[in-house]
Amino acid sequence: MNQQTILQINSSGRLQGSSTRQLSDLVVQALKVNQPDLSIVTRDLVTGLPFIDEQWIGATFTPVEQRTETHKESLEFSDQLVVELEQASTIVIASPIYNFSIPAVLKAWIDLVARAQRTFRYTENGPEGLLKDKKAYIVVAAGGVPIGSAMDFATPYLKQVLGFIGISDVTIIDASNVNLNNDKQQDSAEKQVAEMI
Repeated sequence: MNQQTILQINSSGRLQGSSTRQLSDLVVQALKVNQPDLSIVTRDLVTGLPFIDEQWIGATFTPVEQRTETHKESLEFSDQLVVELEQASTIVIASPIYNFSIPAVLKAWIDLVARAQRTFRYTENGPEGLLKDKKAYIVVAAGGVPIGSAMDFATPYLKQVLGFIGISDVTIIDASNVNLNNDKQQDSAEKQVAEMI
């Protein structure tokens, strides 16, 4: 991979005033400081993602060489998302916690990219992730759920999913108390991000 790429994934339903969106932007900016030639691919999940269905599942279980045009059409968008993930050297996932877990759109994205023989495979020793040598940052925020507590089902789930597809270098950034609407909080957030990058 010659060109280093950041894949920035936003999943907050709030387009304005979202702590996770704001802090993930700061993470991307901080990464660009050290590597100004980084390219950035932004995937905003709230624009809508299809849920997997019977046709999609049938296509994934069909060997590649036997797939029909209908199968290929069913997998076209999923293939595009997988390529974005494969080509990224760094992934920045911004996720609020909704009802103790991740937003439905982020779960839909996971379902579309967790693909046998593309992002993971089964071996005689168990499953093996195929997306090696990547770094992930998870920017997470919650109104009343302490990050890392027993009520937080979001961050352990995301770490598990990323590890399953081969991404084990994961940093959690807690955006719960970040308010970037004043200079003091902006400076504090920038410092927090700089220390973690």
